[in-house]
Formats: sequence, structure tokens, C-alpha cells
Amino acid sequence: MKISVIIPVYNAENYVSQAVESALQFENVYEVILVEDKSPDNALKVCRKLAEKHDRVKLFQHPDKGNHGAGASRNLGIEKSEGDFIAFLDADDYYLPNRFDAEKELFINKDVDGVYGAIGVHYYGEKAKQRYYKIFGDRLTTVYKKHAPKDVFPGQLNMKGTFGLFSIDALTIRKSSLRNMEYFFKNLDLHEDTEFLFRLSYYHNLYPGIIDKAVAVRGVHENNRISKVDTREVKPASTRVMLWKEVNHWAENENAIPDDIKLHIKRVYRSFQIANAPPLKKWGMITKYLFTDYKSIRSGLYNINFRSDLF
Repeated sequence: MKISVIIPVYNAENYVSQAVESALQFENVYEVILVEDKSPDNALKVCRKLAEKHDRVKLFQHPDKGNHGAGASRNLGIEKSEGDFIAFLDADDYYLPNRFDAEKELFINKDVDGVYGAIGVHYYGEKAKQRYYKIFGDRLTTVYKKHAPKDVFPGQLNMKGTFGLFSIDALTIRKSSLRNMEYFFKNLDLHEDTEFLFRLSYYHNLYPGIIDKAVAVRGVHENNRISKVDTREVKPASTRVMLWKEVNHWAENENAIPDDIKLHIKRVYRSFQIANAPPLKKWGMITKYLFTDYKSIRSGLYNINFRSDLF
């Protein structure tokens, strides 16, 4: 296996060295690709030192040296990669020593396009823990039991009961499987990884790796790109409306998706629209769907197990 680990870097000068070192511990990691995204801190300087120190570390920026977001940065990393397999890692997260244990066995089977696992959580300070513990807790982010590849797509959409979820940090993909699909959508500032995982699981065979213990760790600090959540009531941010708008648009134009799944996606999108709308518009939408499609009022917002990275 020749694995290319892609790390988008933004405002992560204090964390990116740990991320890189955690990836370099594996002999199968052929290269670590850093895509520096015009950080306001000293991350570029740190990345340059890492590239000078390690032969396997390669540093890139966008052609205009500008800031284009995590999705576009991952896309650039994929384009620059030379490995046979792609793995992702956020700059403030890190891999554990068992990260690729399952992949070594599973990818022997040519039908396996991707492997996913579980991730844990680490708080980089007491303030971060106080702020985000209600979101992440100390639990694993994982799929709760092993599922056949055909069930992963509807499972992520919460159409298979209690499914769970997996993070992009614990995903490894056969690079050749990405040739016939669009990479990350550049117009999503947040949740671009969630949208990507939806499409990836629809087009390709994703298999469970290690799901009962962490293979990577999400680093949580005060500057995480996470919206504040009021646990007393669900208040979906407009970014989640944008996410489901993109998912709905894709599903409507993908002829092979079954009608029941398309309808489910549309209802989730509508429910987020309703929940995020101003009061007067909200009640107008509720009245409309009360008579035309009642399940649109309640399907997504009240029944879906939200991915923790949607907050």
C-alpha cells in the first residue's frame, strides 16, 4: 500500500506538527501532503519547516496563495497525490498506531473501494472541554455495527435505524475509485466532508474497519470550526440548510437513486428550511406542508441522528 495523507492547514500552527508526526509513523504512508490555505497565524512557517525536515512531507498552496476552504484544499491534495490510496487528516487531529491495521487486510479484496473506522476525542484545554463536551463527550464517533456496503448510504441518511457515523479522519479510499466522481464541493464552507461522504457511500463500496475503538483522534480546542449549540432546543444553522440543499440538488439529478431515498432527502432539506426560517415564513411553510407533505415538517429535524460534525 502507498498511502497519501492529505492535511488541509488553516490556523493550525500549534497542532499541525503533531498531525504530521502521527501520519509519518506508518511505513505505508508514502507521502503527507500539506495544503496551506492562507492561514492568519504562523502555520505556513511551521509547514515549511516540516517539509524541510521530512522527505515524505510535501507542501502546497493554492495557485493564487489565497484562502479557498477545506474542500478545495483537499481537492488540491488529491490532485497532487501520488499514492494508490488516499487518507485524510485535519490539521488539529492525529492518527493512532492502529490507524491502517484493517486496511492492510481489507484492501486485498479489489471490490473494497474504501474503509472507515472510529475516532475518539481529545480536548486541548479545560475551556474547550467546557464548551464542546456537550457535543462530543468522551464517546467514539463510530458506526455501531458492521453493515454491508449497500446499506452505508441509506444508513448515513438515517434510513436504517440507529446507524451511527464515521469521520473523514478514519476513512481510506482507493484512489482509482475517485476518478469518476466529483471531489469535494467547493461552495460549502462547512460540512463539505459530510456531503462528500454521502456521495462516496452511494457510488462506492465502503467497508467497516475497526469500529469498536478509535483509530484517530479529533482534537477539540477553542478555535474549532463548530457552531455554538444550545442543547435546550435544536437550532440548525443556515450552513446545514446549505448542506442539505446541495445534497438534495445532487439527488434530484442522480437518476439511479431510488425515489424513496430522494423523497427522504427532500424532506430533511425542507425540515431544515422550516426550522431555520423567520417566524412568519416558518408558519407559512408549516401550513403549506401540513396539507401537501406532512412528513416534511418532522422528518429530518426530529428523526435524524445528526452527525456530530454538523454542529
